[in-house]
Amino acid sequence: MPDPNGFLRYDRRLPARRPVPVRISDWREVYPPAGEELIREQATRCMDCGIPFCHDGCPLGNRIPDWNDLVRTGNWDAAVESLHATNNFPEFTGRLCPAPCEAACVLGLGGQQPVTIKQVEVEIADAAVARDGLRPRPAPTPTGRSVAVVGSGPAGLAAAQQLARAGHTVTVYERDDAIGGLLRYGIPDFKLEKQHIDKRLAQLTAEGVRFRTGVHVGVDVTAEQMRAEHDAVLLACGALQGRDTPETPGRELRGVHQAMSHLVAANRVVAAAGDGRPALAALPDGTPIDAAGKHVVIIGGGDTAADCLGVAHRQGAAGVHQLDLYPQPPTERDAARDPWPTWPWLLRNYPAHEEGGERVFAVAVQEFVDDGTGQVRAVRIAEVTVEKVDGRRIVTPLPGSEREIPADLVLLAIGFEGTEEQPLLAQFGVTRNGRGAVDARGDWQAADGVFVAGDMHRGASLIVWAIAEGRAAAAAIHTYLGGVGELPAPVDPARQPLAAR
Repeated sequence: MPDPNGFLRYDRRLPARRPVPVRISDWREVYPPAGEELIREQATRCMDCGIPFCHDGCPLGNRIPDWNDLVRTGNWDAAVESLHATNNFPEFTGRLCPAPCEAACVLGLGGQQPVTIKQVEVEIADAAVARDGLRPRPAPTPTGRSVAVVGSGPAGLAAAQQLARAGHTVTVYERDDAIGGLLRYGIPDFKLEKQHIDKRLAQLTAEGVRFRTGVHVGVDVTAEQMRAEHDAVLLACGALQGRDTPETPGRELRGVHQAMSHLVAANRVVAAAGDGRPALAALPDGTPIDAAGKHVVIIGGGDTAADCLGVAHRQGAAGVHQLDLYPQPPTERDAARDPWPTWPWLLRNYPAHEEGGERVFAVAVQEFVDDGTGQVRAVRIAEVTVEKVDGRRIVTPLPGSEREIPADLVLLAIGFEGTEEQPLLAQFGVTRNGRGAVDARGDWQAADGVFVAGDMHRGASLIVWAIAEGRAAAAAIHTYLGGVGELPAPVDPARQPLAAR
């Protein structure tokens, strides 16, 4: 039985972040290990509610009260088993997910601070590594059936592991030079050191998953060839088509880039340094995209923008402005707008924000200003109001509010428009819908024998949704191949996040 008074005896506490002057001098993770005493204290705050709404906040179906109480009582091995029963990669989600489970914690309804679910999760995950080194669990008997997984992000890797453990032969195809998708080159090391990916890949390899990098499906290997070689195909290519602003004057200037271009280049530099190789932050064509000594303007207010902010600090930017179209959010939940237990619109201060830079709310870029040579020198912004009319967003500049902000490097972090248009879509007989995603039938098939999951199906979303969809699609593929028994399927293709209606 849980401690009924735990939340009264202990306040919510997180481990102290590494000091700003120290952490911006390297690329290591911001948070140090929490320590067993702190985590047991925080797990004790969980009430094991009669109706645990944290389950509704998380699509994975994580048994949150169960592993909280196991940590409270010191039963770490059982906590590891409970956590891995629903989540293939808790060391990823515990570091990267914004934790909608915490927004749905019942303590939030009573005016208390929610349980530190995410921190407990990552400590359990790290304990798994320390205890058994992520012991492989290969299938005892192969089924003789073969599955191709296209894309090696969290959805593809989760599906690959589930299918391999069920006995199927799984080959993961990745067009990049290393496995991991956005986990590898899109997420900075100060949020996720890549050793965590490598340890999981070693486990998957030992379980029989095969990896082929540098293979652009639809170009290097045709869909026809893949159909001939495999009994089923899962498309998990992500949603990497960045939203752009081509109508803004000056968009063509040098120094104006998509945010992901900046993040990928920075990640490659860090990866090269870890291998002892010199490298420069540059685009594939060699164009430099380094913030060192530059005035940087980041357009956007979400996770990607905060990642760019942290990277700019570590690269030595002269100054950084982060622009947000919307007004500054409140610091507490507005129950009329976002009633508990839904995900609330709040002012979210990421670790990168305490490292420096200036946030500017309720503004929109009117022009990227040319320095006379084709290079951006400033952005001209105006204060705006934003309202929705018949479902359409109407942005209205306020007269007389225009001003310029110096800018040598501008990064567009204004969201994603779905999966990229690429040859494999037509070859497999699938198309993008109006949101740029690929629709799936109730059995996760986008075409006969071709399944789709993750951001490619849902659009840009959270890592927990990617893993949940990967697990569910794996269950559907297992059934399609005539596999014995059933694999867990936490979501169906129509499932949506918890929301007020």
